[in-house]
Formats: sequence, structure tokens, C-alpha cells
Amino acid sequence: MEDDSRPLLSSEQTGEDYLQRDSTNSLDLRTKRPFHVERKNIINDGPQETVSAEAAVLNSRLHYYSRLMGSSDRQLSPPDHVIPQPDEIYIYSPLGTAFKVPGSDHTSKNPSIITIFAIWNTMMGTSILSMPWGIKQAGFTLGIFIVIFIGLLMLYCCYIVLKSPKSIPCVDTSDWEFPDVCQYYFGKVGQWSSLMFSMVSLVGAMVVYWVLMSNFLFNTGQFIYNHVHNINVSDSELETNGSEKVICPYPNTNPGGNNTISTLFLSDNGNMSDVNPFERYWSKTNTVPFYLIILLLPLLCFRSASFFARFTFLGTISVVYLIVLVTVKAVRLGFHLEFHWFDKTEFYVPEFRLLFPQLTGVLTLAFFIHNCIITLMKNNKDQKNNVRDLSVAYLLVGLTYLYVGVLIFAAFPSPPLFKDCIQPNFLDNFPSSDIMVFVARTFLLFQMITVYPLLGYLVRVQMMGQLFGNHYPSFLHVLILNILIVGAGVLVATFYPNIGSIIRFSGAICGLALVFVFPALVHMITLRRQGMLRWKTAISHSLLILLGVANLAAQFFM
Repeated sequence: MEDDSRPLLSSEQTGEDYLQRDSTNSLDLRTKRPFHVERKNIINDGPQETVSAEAAVLNSRLHYYSRLMGSSDRQLSPPDHVIPQPDEIYIYSPLGTAFKVPGSDHTSKNPSIITIFAIWNTMMGTSILSMPWGIKQAGFTLGIFIVIFIGLLMLYCCYIVLKSPKSIPCVDTSDWEFPDVCQYYFGKVGQWSSLMFSMVSLVGAMVVYWVLMSNFLFNTGQFIYNHVHNINVSDSELETNGSEKVICPYPNTNPGGNNTISTLFLSDNGNMSDVNPFERYWSKTNTVPFYLIILLLPLLCFRSASFFARFTFLGTISVVYLIVLVTVKAVRLGFHLEFHWFDKTEFYVPEFRLLFPQLTGVLTLAFFIHNCIITLMKNNKDQKNNVRDLSVAYLLVGLTYLYVGVLIFAAFPSPPLFKDCIQPNFLDNFPSSDIMVFVARTFLLFQMITVYPLLGYLVRVQMMGQLFGNHYPSFLHVLILNILIVGAGVLVATFYPNIGSIIRFSGAICGLALVFVFPALVHMITLRRQGMLRWKTAISHSLLILLGVANLAAQFFM
């Protein structure tokens, strides 16, 4: 009797596991499916179709297979011809009815074109705003080469991550992600280290979002205030003439400084000129980052983030609009290039600069999708095209980054401005009165307000799930975590709002583990267990690990 009451299905398996059907599936996967009734055994077509006696016999046969099969013995698992195709799956009820399994048809899978653009949309983040700055830091020629090289390198590491679950024998890895693979190979060390570096990427992205939201909200408010009061002021002492104005907001300071535009106008005695009440209470670094707390802290405390997930399409709209904006600006400004290979001139930077690791750090985060690529590819309709679709997606991402970075760098008007004036957020090189840039900032502001709670939800789910085994242990736990995250964003936006440096450090830190070290080690361990590891492979992947270490170390000397 005790055996009869034992459930036939493991409670740990999800409905998706039951619906996956492939000739290469493991026996373990097939034995944990619910009861299936062939379509020809359904008598009626109503919402609850009555099952024939023949179907009841089939049910008994499957129960017989389940009872004969031990927990570790797969010899007596139900054969393939007993289990129907996914589009023919029904679940048998003891009451004599059969229910069609929802979503068991192939329409739940995405064609290749949808998968490619899903990867493109996921990778397109705030890093696109820093591409012109990164190319400027590396030099025009060297910057283009680095974008191509790092893109290919990240694609190869992502390919290793994608195939890593399939290389584990005798284990059902159908619902695994790369952190699960790390735990399998490296135990608790792999589990917690992958979690920690994943947190770095997520929290780093949230800090960048807070800095950018403060920036966009400040400039949007400045535009509205000036328009309402008919104020026409110059944003900077250094700017171009004509209809297409480009500015150098920090002409006498480090371009990564934390000064607001309004604080640059000093009187002869070194004190700030008269400031009206609006400028006093509407400062990019002193007040606006705190105003965002009122809006975003309550949103972070929502138990579910499903509402905000409906607005993810805004990311695609924002990127497309940025591409249009860059194209229009480049056409109107024209190209301003001079090639000086190693020597810096008054207005131009050399083609090869020693600051290139700043671009490699930015690109490590810009091409980073390794912690969710397995899940994205599971929904691909034709699994044999996964590598091709991943390569095409990386190609599109790389071309997008190159398009934005190269056009803004080439069109930046030098002279009269210096190429070194290109900002980590290239929108800062356009005045707040620019209509097209105002629309871009407004789009990006609303998009980031909806994405920020999603990032906070991911942080909460991963961290609280690991520490307490519950995604929402209590309101107090969630509130404390959210206050820490928001506090980090406010501090950085107030004292060091340089998104270029934040992105490059976040990318180098999380990339060290999840892009370079763990994928290379997993690949070498897998080949060694299969007896296929060669010294050339070992040396090349060891160099890959050293490259990740060098990428992180170099960020501290830039």
C-alpha cells in the first residue's frame, strides 16, 4: 500500500520537462512524463474527452513499466513507441477523462529569427552609450580591432557555456543553467562564486541605471524649465556653432568628473555665480539622485515583477531610436578624422593608446549574456541551429556597437572641439535644448524606470533564494536589501557618476569568472574526462584565463 501511494512523478520536474521530446533525450527524462493518451483513443471532442477502454489498458501498461523500473535502473523504462509526440499529449484522469496538455504544441517554440533578436535585445544595454568613449580611449583604429576581437572571444566562451550541460553524462540537465554546471564541477565553491559574480554584474548594472536615470531626469527637467520660461542659455563655454550644436561639458576637468554643467560657470573670484532656486534644487548630483528614491524604492518592494516585464519592448524602441539619432547627427555633422598613429595632437587622439583596457572592460559587459544564454536557447524551435543563431546574434550586436561608436567618434567636430571631450555617455555631448536628444533621454528614462525593478527582482530572487530558501522571506528582508542597492546607486550618482568606469569594472569583475575562468576550466575538465584533452587546448584555454585576470588587473591602472 505504501508503494501504491508513492507519486509516479518527481515534484522537482516542471511541466516543460514533460513536453520536451527528442530522440536524443535521456531515459531519465522520458520516465518522468505524465500519462499520455494517443489522439485516436479520444472518443469525444469536448473539453473533457472520455477515454476509451483501450486507453485505460495503455495506462495500466505505463504503470507497470513505472513499478518495474527502479530508481537507478533505466533498462525497463517505457519505450519510445509507447510515448506519443508532444502535439499528441493528453493527461489521463482517474475519473475517465483526458485533458490536452496546454502549450504542448510546437508553437511555444521560437523560430531562429525571434531567438536571434531576443539575444540582441538582451545584450543591448547601457554599454551602447559608452562605445564612442571606449573607442576614443583605445584609439580609433585599435578600438575597432578590439571590438571585433573581444566580440569573437566572448562568442567562443558563450558557445562553451551553451554546450556545457550536454557534456555531463548520466544526469538530466534539461533545466540547468551555467551556475548549476559550475556547482556540478566545483561544488559549493562554484555555486557561491558564480552567484557572487552574477550579483556584481546585476548590481553594477543597477548602479549604472541610477546614474543614467539621474542624468536623464536632470536634463529632461532642465529642458522643460528652459522651454517654459523661454530661457536660451549656452550649456558650455566650448561648443560648436550652427544648428547642430555639440558641447564639451567639462573643458577644464577630467571628462569623467562629477561636476554638473551648471557648476562650471565660476565668477572671477572663484565662487559660483548667482544660482536661482531651480538650479539649487535641481542638480544632477546633489538632488536629482535622491528624488528618484521616492519613485523607485517602493517599486523594488513589489513581490512580483510581472507588471514591469510588459514594458521590455521599450528597450528595442530605445535602441532603434538611438541608431536613428546617431545616423542623423553623423549626416549633419560630417566626418572629422585625422590619423596620427602614436602622437597626440591638439584636437585628435592617436590611433593606438595605452588606455585600451578601458574599452576591453566595457566590452566584457557589453557582450555579456553567458548567465542566461542556455535558457534563451531552450526556446529555439530548431535546436541544431543554436550555434548558428548565437553567432548571428553576436554579429548583429557587434555591428550595432561599431555603428554607434564609429559614427559618433568620426562625426565629433574636431576642431573646434577636442576628441578627448567625448563623454562616457555620448548624449552628454549634446545640449539639453536638442529636441532629438531630449526625446532619446525621455525614452531611455522611462525604459530604465521599468527595467530597474526587474533587475532588483533578479538580485532578490538569487540572493534571498540562496540565503533563506525563499524569494520573499519577509518585507523587512526585502526592504533592507533594496535600501542597500538604492544607497549604492545614490552614492555613486552623487560622488562618481562616470558610467564608463562603472561599466568597465563591473564587466571585468563578472567576466573574470563567468566568461573566462569557469568556461575555460569546464571545457578542459570535460575534455580530460573524455580523454580528449591535448596540450594545445590546455595552453590556449589557460591563456584565456590569464587574459581575464589581466583584463581585471589593468582596470586599476587606468
